Amino acid sequence: MTSGDSEQVIRTRGLTRRFGKVVAVDHLDLDVQRGEVYGFLGPNGSGKSTTIRMLCGLLLPTEGKIEVMGMEIPRQAEALKYLVGYMTQKFALYDDLTVSENLDFVASIYELSRSESNRRIEELIDLYRLADLRKQSAGTLSGGQRQRLALAAAVLHKPALLFLDEPTSAVDPQSRRDFWDSLFALADEGTTLLVSTHYMDEAERCHRLAILDRGRLVANGSPRALMDELPGQTFLIECESPRTAQSLLSDLPEVVATAQIGASLRVLAHDGANMAQTLERRLTSGGVTAHVLATAPNLEDVFVASTQRQRLSGEVAQ
Repeated sequence: MTSGDSEQVIRTRGLTRRFGKVVAVDHLDLDVQRGEVYGFLGPNGSGKSTTIRMLCGLLLPTEGKIEVMGMEIPRQAEALKYLVGYMTQKFALYDDLTVSENLDFVASIYELSRSESNRRIEELIDLYRLADLRKQSAGTLSGGQRQRLALAAAVLHKPALLFLDEPTSAVDPQSRRDFWDSLFALADEGTTLLVSTHYMDEAERCHRLAILDRGRLVANGSPRALMDELPGQTFLIECESPRTAQSLLSDLPEVVATAQIGASLRVLAHDGANMAQTLERRLTSGGVTAHVLATAPNLEDVFVASTQRQRLSGEVAQ
């Protein structure tokens, strides 16, 4: 398989992985361009981690074709490891080694010379604020500190492509924000990033986004485009009893999903004439006085519509 675009760093066609009778990844077509921050968004079990492991050459596909950095995977997986970095969901370094020892070990894996290794480690220790922690065992670090160490290890050999599998799942909001600042700094330097996440605010930061559901690609595009192209309508319902309103609307055929947001109720519904009046009539018949306002869709609405598309009149564009 040859790529028609020299700036394309990931290309898959029909990528599939089965575990027995379970289809974890189902004929996935991906195109990721150089310098992008490309996001994977999907519920648990949607195939995000399995896909990343296949792209890295760590897991054999059942069928389909993969090209990463111009290399055919898994045939050229050994050569690929020097061009990519991989930060796993769980901390994958050694708890009983110090920060410096962990980085030294990773440098030896990538066969960096002693002078290059020392220079690069000092550079990353300074960049990721690890100087005061260099002699501390990794197992004693906080979640945010471990995250910074893991990122330093993943980029030690200056990979052109970085895979990150839910890298912020165990850290506080400030650490997540700082971490994303570091990712965009890498992107500004030309590194391509593929990041899986289950946080909507993180997904919105990506240049482009793939939403996976049960191993299939159900939406693909920039977050803004996905929101603009969302089929259906979104409404914000102001009332005194949002829980009662939610119960009244849950079995309405026109309603795809509801979610309480503070003292309001957010509703995703099918396209249809006079939909606001339809919602108001159902609420009034249940004894709830409400004000129904059309509102702009957000990425959570896209996610719900994409993963429950069988309830929409039309599928989300892919």
